Amino acid sequence: MSSAAVSWGIAKRNLMLIPRMPSTFFPSLVMPVFLTISFAGAFSGIVELPGFPAEAALNWFIPMTTIQGAAFAGITTGMGMARDFESGFYDRFLASPAPRAALLGGSLLASTLRAVLPFALLMAVTVVSGTDVPGGLPGLLSLATAALGVGLVAGAWSVGVALRAQTLQAVPLIQSGMFLGFFLSTAQMPIELLTGWLHHVARFNPMTNVLQLARQGYLGDVTWTDTWPGLVSLTGMFVVLGLFARRGMRKAIP
Repeated sequence: MSSAAVSWGIAKRNLMLIPRMPSTFFPSLVMPVFLTISFAGAFSGIVELPGFPAEAALNWFIPMTTIQGAAFAGITTGMGMARDFESGFYDRFLASPAPRAALLGGSLLASTLRAVLPFALLMAVTVVSGTDVPGGLPGLLSLATAALGVGLVAGAWSVGVALRAQTLQAVPLIQSGMFLGFFLSTAQMPIELLTGWLHHVARFNPMTNVLQLARQGYLGDVTWTDTWPGLVSLTGMFVVLGLFARRGMRKAIP
């Protein structure tokens, strides 16, 4: 089989686990909706702050919870890999003549495709709630790019950890890494309203640029100025974490 066929076979198997084991994927769908309702309700007054860029709380929080849902959809790929290691099933892949790059590519493809589901669900929330998207179709495409990119990055992170730990006990580490990436950025507040050490951390956190890419269509028109930093950040994170996962795949022993 070609490497492309192997990658697609791995990705297809990963996606088939969603209906077969919904408990492993269902939280990544429920959580973003729950967080959207919680944040938009509890922090609805945040838009009254001087200089806050959104007119409605949903315009600020929907993009954030969308890419957060995409991230946690992506890390379920690494969680599934860790489960396969514990059962001994993944050793069959490693011992097979399939190229290691194809095995890794299939997992990362599955992470990206899994991120489509929370994105589609949050788009339904946008429609049902009547949330205005000033940026129109380009704004939705910006959010889709950010969501799928974060799903890919999260997949690379989770797979890299799973290949080294080879146990489900590494799941808290995988999840904590994603939580820190989000909540040490502009997930809750714009950079101009952050103070102290959190302002400095968020300023250099690449997730801040990704959130800017995701939110621009919900806050106004889509511009290249707000787009390119997010694309560069996604590319940089994928290069670093992709190499992290690749090194783990090369060193994995069946």
